Amino acid sequence: MSDSDSEAIRTVIQKQLAAFQQDNAEAAFAFAAPEIQAMFATPTDFLNMVISSYRAIYRPRSVLFEDLVLVRNTPTQPVLLLDTDGSVKRAVYMMRRQANGEWRIGGCVLQPVR
Repeated sequence: MSDSDSEAIRTVIQKQLAAFQQDNAEAAFAFAAPEIQAMFATPTDFLNMVISSYRAIYRPRSVLFEDLVLVRNTPTQPVLLLDTDGSVKRAVYMMRRQANGEWRIGGCVLQPVR
């Protein structure tokens, strides 16, 4: 991965996190890859899923990007999040490069940090 790819990936995630902070469902949804968008009928449905299942991503108290890694040839960005309850979670973002060269979020898994 090039430095510009790493920076672009980080920017996409930061912009989606900022959209969640503003409850801007349309903006947050726009950073999801088409296969993720296809799973939800509307941007509001997507936001509601994040609110109910990914609280640490919806309203992190702090965010720390770790080093980008390749997992099975998929660029994967781990991000440490301080949740509203004071617990630390690792969000692991699987990224997808689109045909136009832009990066989108192809999935995310939350892991507890011990």
